[in-house]
Amino acid sequence: MSESLTLTQSNPQSRESRDVQHMSAALTLARRGLGRVWPNPAVGCVIVKTGHSGVDDQIVGRGWTQKGGRPHAETEALERAAWGARGATAYVTLEPCSHHGETPPCAEALIDAGVSRVVVAMEDPDPRVSGRGLARLREAGIEVAAGVLSDEAAAINAGFFRKVQDGRPLFTLKAATTLDGRIATHSGDSKWITAPETRAWGHRLRATHDAIMVGVGTAIEDDPELTCRLPGMEDDSPVRIIFDSHMRLPLTANVVRTARDVPTWIVVRTGGDRARSKAFEDCGVQVIAVEPDSDGYPDIREATQQFARRGLTRILVEGGSHLVANMLEHDLIDEIVWMRASKLIGGDGIPVARAFGVDSLGQAAQFTRKSVVDAGADIIETYVKRA
Repeated sequence: MSESLTLTQSNPQSRESRDVQHMSAALTLARRGLGRVWPNPAVGCVIVKTGHSGVDDQIVGRGWTQKGGRPHAETEALERAAWGARGATAYVTLEPCSHHGETPPCAEALIDAGVSRVVVAMEDPDPRVSGRGLARLREAGIEVAAGVLSDEAAAINAGFFRKVQDGRPLFTLKAATTLDGRIATHSGDSKWITAPETRAWGHRLRATHDAIMVGVGTAIEDDPELTCRLPGMEDDSPVRIIFDSHMRLPLTANVVRTARDVPTWIVVRTGGDRARSKAFEDCGVQVIAVEPDSDGYPDIREATQQFARRGLTRILVEGGSHLVANMLEHDLIDEIVWMRASKLIGGDGIPVARAFGVDSLGQAAQFTRKSVVDAGADIIETYVKRA
C-alpha cells in the first residue's frame, strides 16, 4: 500500500529550498536509527512527487534503517511508495549502497523503481560504496544532486564514519557532576547528584548509542543496571561493557545476572584466570581478552579496535574516573555531554577524571561547546572535540 502526504505551500519555492526541506525530513527519520542499526549507518529516505514550483509536493514514501541494519532506508521508503515512486525524487541522507551484501544494492532498487532524481546529503566513506552508488545512478540516466545538508548528515553518522576511517567507534563521555566537577562525595555517595529531568535525558542518550561503557570500580560501587529505563524504550538498551582487568566483578552483579537479557561484555587482560572467565561466560557474558598496556591494564586502543571489529559505532562512557582519564590520555573522547547540578561538594569529592599527565595547558584535552540546555535546576552542555 502506498503512502501519501501532501505539503501545500502558499508561495512557490526554489528547487534548492525544497531540497533542503525534504532532506531535513529525511535526516529526522535517520536519527530514529541511532543506537539500533549498528554495524550499519543510520539513514533516512523520503520519496517525493514534486508539484509545480514546490506547491503541493506529495510525499509518497518514507523510510529509515531498521533495527540491526536491515532493511535499509531506501528499501523501506520504496515499499511504502509502491507505484508512486516512478518519476519521483528520492531524498537520501547517505549515498545508496552499490554492493551486494545481505540485501541487493539500494542504488539498483532506486533504478528499478523508476525514480527520476536522487538527492543525497553526502557520499558514503565505506570503500565498498564511496561514489560508486552515485555513479551507478547517473549511468542509469537518473539526475543526481549531492551535498544537501551534508554537515548535519555527517554529524548523525559520525560514529559509523569513525569506524570506517579510524577503525574505532565514536566515544561520548557522559558526566553528571556538581558545579565543581565532582561525580560523588569522598565516601562514594552519588545518588542523586542531578535532577529527575536530567536523569531522563541520560536514559534517552543511552538509547542513541550502541553500547555503554564503565570501569569495574563504578560497576562494583554502584551495581548499576546500565539500561534504558524510560517507558516504551525498555527494548532500546545498548550493549553493556565493563573494563575489568582482573575479573573482580561479582557474578551476582546486576549486569552479570541479566546478561542473557541485555548483551554484556567484560574487557579483561590476556592470560587471566580461565575458570573465572568461564564462570562469566556461563552467565551469558562475552569476555574480551586484550593485551595489557605498560601499567598492566587492558590496552585501551586495542580494546577500541576490537569493539569496531564487532560492529560498534557509538559508545557512551559513563565512568569511572580511571577509565575516563585513560581515554582522555589517549585522545579517544570525541564528544562530551556534561550534566551539571547546582551543588558543590568540595575538593575531597571524586572527580570526573583522575590525573592523566597534563603538565601544561597546551596538553589539555580541548573541546568546543555545541549547545546548552536548561533541565530544571540543572544545565546540560554538549561539547565536541576541537579539530
